[in-house]
Amino acid sequence: MKISANTLPLVKDPDRLENRLAEIPPEPGVYFMRDGSDRIIYIGKSRKLRSRVRSYFRESQRLSERIATMVKQVTDIEFIVTDTEVEALALEANLIKQHQPYFNVLLKDDKKYPYVCITWSEDYPRIFITRKRQLGKPKDKYYGPYTDSHLLREILRICKRIFPLRQRPQPLFKDRPCLNYDLGRCPGVCQKLVTPEEYRKIVQKVAMVFQGRIQELVDILSDSMQAQAEALNFEAAARYRDQIHGLKSLNADQKVSLPDDTVSRDAIALAKDENHACIQLFQIRAGQLVGRLAFVADAHAEPGAILQRVLEEHYQTADDVEIPAEILVQHESPHSDILAAALTQRKGRKVTIVAPQRQLKAELIEMVERNAQYELQRMQKFGDRNHAAIQDLATILDLEELPHRIEGYDISHIQGSNAVASQVVFVDGIPAKQHYRHYKIKNPTVTIGHSDDFASLAEVIQRRFRKFIEEPDLQRQGNPDFPDLVMIDGGKGQLSSVVAVLQEMNLLEDVRVCSLAKKREEIFLPGESLPLETDSEQPGVQLLRRLRDEAHRFAVSFHRQQRSDKLKRSRLDDIPGLGQHRQKQLLAHFRSVDYIRQATPAQLAEVPGIGSRLAQEIYDYFHPS
Repeated sequence: MKISANTLPLVKDPDRLENRLAEIPPEPGVYFMRDGSDRIIYIGKSRKLRSRVRSYFRESQRLSERIATMVKQVTDIEFIVTDTEVEALALEANLIKQHQPYFNVLLKDDKKYPYVCITWSEDYPRIFITRKRQLGKPKDKYYGPYTDSHLLREILRICKRIFPLRQRPQPLFKDRPCLNYDLGRCPGVCQKLVTPEEYRKIVQKVAMVFQGRIQELVDILSDSMQAQAEALNFEAAARYRDQIHGLKSLNADQKVSLPDDTVSRDAIALAKDENHACIQLFQIRAGQLVGRLAFVADAHAEPGAILQRVLEEHYQTADDVEIPAEILVQHESPHSDILAAALTQRKGRKVTIVAPQRQLKAELIEMVERNAQYELQRMQKFGDRNHAAIQDLATILDLEELPHRIEGYDISHIQGSNAVASQVVFVDGIPAKQHYRHYKIKNPTVTIGHSDDFASLAEVIQRRFRKFIEEPDLQRQGNPDFPDLVMIDGGKGQLSSVVAVLQEMNLLEDVRVCSLAKKREEIFLPGESLPLETDSEQPGVQLLRRLRDEAHRFAVSFHRQQRSDKLKRSRLDDIPGLGQHRQKQLLAHFRSVDYIRQATPAQLAEVPGIGSRLAQEIYDYFHPS
């Protein structure tokens, strides 16, 4: 239903509010709150929709400041009825991910914590550490985020030593395995000396480590060791023995003092200030701390609601075997029974969620809270340092407001060849890599042996801000994509070329721009012949230096990639009928031009898109008669 812009909020239209509430059934389901712009601003669930939604509008109901603000904006309410509370929980989670309502508790994408990814979508799954979750492939599994990256890398290193796993991302040789196969550290994945089914069984054992099921894995290996010993296969039994010893060494020093070491538990607590909540989740299996995960959320909600949301999102992506029998929480939530019922249904065994008040379990929650407090202090210290640098930069450049989004640009090439540019973005002084961009310089005058950084920078700036000219109605100031400050890597010459193009686009009054010269870390402003009087070690200048260095790194890495790709394809470019797409397919199949040169016409024809005729032409090119 399209809501008119003139529609009054429900709290100011009692008759319409009462009619709408009467239409809501007393059944389980999910409800939506919409504002005057027809945007969904809140999504919730309840076992009795009518009672829950009505509670928001009772004068006697004590609401938090955040929810009270939300209620004043609600102009319509929608709902979806489900059969059970568990269905409502799952539906709510999916809808929140889809719509990202402003007033819901949303976890922040905290890039500083790493995950372990296992690519179950592949025949031979890879195991690697990443700081970015790619949710495009549902079969792939992510574990984390983990707070201690050094410990995580050590665990993965030990796993690769204990179990025979693929050790290299790419094969070292085309027709034979490397030394890792002879040492028993790799089963020969590159040459397919192990079947996908057998290799997946090995990877499943490694997954049990990150699921906190080490003791279960030890029991399985112990049974296998005993069976091999009874069959007089002592060499195989010795391998199982070594694997068991390696697994026991993973968390020999992580014992948690709890009287019942047979129950698997998770303990979750938070510490928060006005803006952020730092959440820690300790995973305890058989009395041992096997994982410590970290999350960051907006703090504008009740602590119980924040913990509830973290648990819901965490267990939604967890395997059923990872769900513990007991979850200890710092603060109770009114909907914890719904989550417990959903987890019980998935696990097939009773799962309880309790807020302990005394003895050892309460002490465990205090320990988790203490760790969350340390993380919050670290975040506050980092944030204070960034804020001080931004304030200092605003003072240096005489900015009316603190720069929220700062963009940095740099050019990279070798005597004009493979010229590229980088755009890096800092938001509140922190790198926002999702906004980074690369540019290939298209200027025809920039060729091998002839470079022109001034013209290249002018081209990049013109391409960056072109949409604000082509779309006059596109808002500039206040647009999250529009920078508060642009920094150019260079001196007066580079800055002048950028200023000239901004003047042509009538954007110079909207875009604040400066440059930072490398030699003496001097800051230049448009129209000024002399640099600003600054100290190279003051916080604002250091912030610009970090931005400049990041822009330089990003440009150089892209330039090297382009140069490497060109070297790879330089010989392939001369083959008639072999375009860029087919070149990529050949290189993906054979890994290098040398292997392509050694391939037979029949082997070349196996590549998708390479028919027998083109395969013969490729072969003839490398083997002239």
